[in-house]
Formats: sequence, C-alpha cells, structure tokens
Amino acid sequence: MRTREEYQFKVSAAGRVNLIGEHVDYCGGKVLPCALSLKCTVYARPNGTDFINLAWTDLPDKIPLDIKNLNQYRTYKHAKYQAGCAYFWREAGHELKGCDLLIDCKVPFGSGLSSSAAIEVATLGALALVAGELPVPVELALLAQKAEHEFAGVNCGIMDQYASACGRSGHAMLLDCKTLECEQIPIDTGEYSLIIINTNKPHALVESKYNERREETETALSILKRKLDIECLADVRPFKLLEYRTGLPATIYRRAKHVVDECERVRQAVEAMKRGDMKKFGELLTESHKSLEQLYEVTGKELDSLAHAAWDHPACAGARMTGAGFGGCTVNLVKPAAVEDFKRKVCDRYKQETGYDATCYDVKIGDGLTYREI
Repeated sequence: MRTREEYQFKVSAAGRVNLIGEHVDYCGGKVLPCALSLKCTVYARPNGTDFINLAWTDLPDKIPLDIKNLNQYRTYKHAKYQAGCAYFWREAGHELKGCDLLIDCKVPFGSGLSSSAAIEVATLGALALVAGELPVPVELALLAQKAEHEFAGVNCGIMDQYASACGRSGHAMLLDCKTLECEQIPIDTGEYSLIIINTNKPHALVESKYNERREETETALSILKRKLDIECLADVRPFKLLEYRTGLPATIYRRAKHVVDECERVRQAVEAMKRGDMKKFGELLTESHKSLEQLYEVTGKELDSLAHAAWDHPACAGARMTGAGFGGCTVNLVKPAAVEDFKRKVCDRYKQETGYDATCYDVKIGDGLTYREI
C-alpha cells in the first residue's frame, strides 16, 4: 500500500447529525441537519488501468474494481458503495478513470451519523478530481443517493448525502427535500451544548424496518391523494390529516401523523433557533423522539434508554434519536457546566439498562465536502 503522501488528491466528506426532521426527507419534508467534524477521507491517484483499487487504513482488505463490470460488486460489503458511485458517475456522462483509492473513515459505522453518505460523497469527489473535474457538491449528493438506492439497497431520502456534501461550518441546513432549496442557518445554542451519544448498537438499515416505513408512508400518500391536492406527504397539514384519518388504516395513520407533525416541528424549531429560544428547541427535540418512539416505532430499547435518561437529567433541555433509528445516536441539548455529570449519569444508567457502553462525542459543526491536491 502506498503511503498517503504518495497519492495526488485528498478528499473529505462529513458525517452528519440531523437536529430535527426525522424520517421526513423521503416524504418531501424539510430537515435540519448539519455536517460534523467527523470525516471520511479518500486519498486518490490515477493509475492508468481499467481498475479502481480500493484499500483502507483500518482494514486488511484490498479490492480491485473492474470499471468495465461494476455491477458484479453490488453484494460486496466493503466495496458496494464505491462501486455504486463509480457506476453512477459514468452513467451521468462523466469520464471514469482507473485509480487507487485509500479510504480513511472516522465516522463511526452504524452510528446513525451517515458514514455511508460520507464514504459515497468522498469517493465521488475523488473520482471527479482523477477525471480532471472539480466536484459539484449537489451533483455528488444526488449521485451518492442513487448509489445508496441501487447498490446498497437502502431507499433513502436525499438528506444524508446533501448534508455530507454541502454542509457549512457553524451552520445547520434547512433543506427542502422536495425542491433541494437550502437555507444555511447559523447555529447559536446559547447557554446549551450539543452532545451526541452513541448507543454502540450497530443498525443495519436494509435488515431493519427502514424500507418498510417508507412503503407505509407511500401507502398513506396514495390514499390521501385521492382526496387532497398534494405531491408528497409533507404537503399535508395536521388539521387535514385529522380530517381524513378515517380513510387510513390505524398503522398507516400513525406513520403519517409522525411525518406531518414532524414537519411542523421542524418549522417551529427553525423559528426557535432564529430567536434564540433554546428551551423551546429542546422541547421540540423531546417531542420528536416521543413521536418516533410511539407513532413511527423506529427507536428501540437502546435509543429510548438514552433519551429517557437524558430527559431525567435537570441540565438537559431536550434529547432525541438522530438518524434512521434501530440503533445509532441521540442528540442532546445540555447546559455546559453540567456536561460531564450528564454524560456520566446517562451512560451509567444506559449501561445498567442495556448492558452496552455508550460513547459520547465532542464534535464541532464542520464543512461538508473539502478537497485539495497533495
């Protein structure tokens, strides 16, 4: 393996935390993610062959991808993301050149902080530079989403890839997932700190209920479209959903109610953040988790244990799961003077209730895609 200094390009893409707006991106809703200082970095150099040679800083695997037959790698655990990116990069009309890629991912896998999106966006940025092009972040996000759909088998929305590619340091992104309009909102948490806690219970989106939930929301949309002039479920206002709830099966109604109410919470959260009302913002975080727990049913014992323990701490203004669920992380709004006490008490209780050791992350809000020539 070559050393990092022997590569030509260094490309990094960010993990992300979604502050609020969970499971609404694929329903056309608005979300409020931000890019993290946790990155996936890809070192790249052209090699003049018809192969993309993959290597990792923390894995012994070395996998050559034949760029003439990328479809064969759809089931490769560690290579399907890169193969999918290469496939759709070429499908979009770009030149795909053979290259050596060294992947160094610091976004924890299975954490709900979008390690897969960071890998995809960084890979696409590397392929662009090797081909002699400057990466276009929004285009890379859309191609990464296609790779996630077709090669990884996860029918995700656009939020993760967009945040990974387009994040800005010190800002959250109010992203309209229907139009891709994005407002960068400065993050000022006032007298509170954002703390991320990992359940350390890896989730597998394909094996989990993620795709099932998407199907359920699509069922709700198809039923409601018979009576309402809407394009997506996020277009439904809460009072309209209540008016037409009798036409929805009970489970489908619960899924739709989460989506519709969560979209309203995002709107209120942005208003609260802009006026510096972090107490209200925290309340909305907690309401979001309760909805994900009771209506959408994507939390599970571990995430609920962390969230409930956080709510019981007097220094916590609010807490919720972030990501797809079924494992991963919580995001917590905590007074800085009590952060260490908060971490200790929440993690101790979590250990007692689940048997897992939680991990706390002190992260900063960072940029999305960055790149340079070495």
